[in-house]
Amino acid sequence: MRMNSLAGGALEVSALCLGAMTWGTTNTEAEGHGQIDMFLDHGGNFIDTAEMYPVNPIKAENCGASERVLGTWLAASGRRNDVVVATKVTGDNPGFVREGRGYDGAIIAAAVENSLKNLQTDYIDIYQLHWPMRGGYAFRQNWTFDATGQDRAATEAHMRDVLTAMTELVAAGKVRHFALSNESAWGTMEWLRLAREMGAPEVISVQNEYSLMYRQADTDFAEVCHNEGVRILSYSPLATGLLSGKYQGGAIPDGSRMAIYPELGGRKTKRAFDAVAAYLAVAQKHGLDPVQMALSFVMSRPFMGSTIFGASTQAQLATILAGKDLVLSDEVMADIDVAHRDHPYPY
Repeated sequence: MRMNSLAGGALEVSALCLGAMTWGTTNTEAEGHGQIDMFLDHGGNFIDTAEMYPVNPIKAENCGASERVLGTWLAASGRRNDVVVATKVTGDNPGFVREGRGYDGAIIAAAVENSLKNLQTDYIDIYQLHWPMRGGYAFRQNWTFDATGQDRAATEAHMRDVLTAMTELVAAGKVRHFALSNESAWGTMEWLRLAREMGAPEVISVQNEYSLMYRQADTDFAEVCHNEGVRILSYSPLATGLLSGKYQGGAIPDGSRMAIYPELGGRKTKRAFDAVAAYLAVAQKHGLDPVQMALSFVMSRPFMGSTIFGASTQAQLATILAGKDLVLSDEVMADIDVAHRDHPYPY
């Protein structure tokens, strides 16, 4: 599997990253362990989780289970040095973590200790802020989010507090690298500016949604990545399964995410299905598996650090891993560009 550099070469991660967000709900511990083994057997080394996982659905009593599944694998296998582990601290929420409280410096210090315990490890390779405490554009909030109510002084004070905690955690060896998720270009630059001023850990990556159907990072964020050495870790590269084609024609497979979340987090629109049809046509024209094509496109982007995917079954995982080395031809990329221009931002 292709490897990519993060943190100026301090980390080498596989171009595909195994997402753990279904371990503990959709997938059992044994199934999660099987996914890890299969992923590593195919050359992968990067696993992403979060203190609030699993999802589908998110419940307070389940939070931490995905970390614990990974932790029991790490303890049983003795292969900690073979994997790069990323996890996240939860922002303000409806009550499933810390009764809704998000994070500040003190909370992060405690959250890291809890994640280390769950993961059964002494260190976390990449520690991410799951979403900004000041609000943001992710999760379809781009249609309504208004930044004009922000208090810049309060935002800066919060960032300094978090960076102070991250400095201490890195110095203690508990965290290797600091990163963001669901963050904006401006927010990323502020974190970098303050870190450089303070001598604190700099952001190495931003885990944001990116797929054939959601390409917000192509503009301002791509420029940030190029000039600042930050990389995108894409989530939902298959648009929560839409790009597989399994929901076309009104189909809702048993156990699928749409069966649990009918609106797919705001992604289920008429325009979305039209866009999927266009990409399925590109894949059919060129004799490609649509899942492999969608992932290969995301992996090819110049700002991409790794492409995070989840699999509910071993069969899904096998399909994804079979396409790990696929490189799309110029002809395929040209047809993808036409489809994108015809169906921009369908949700």
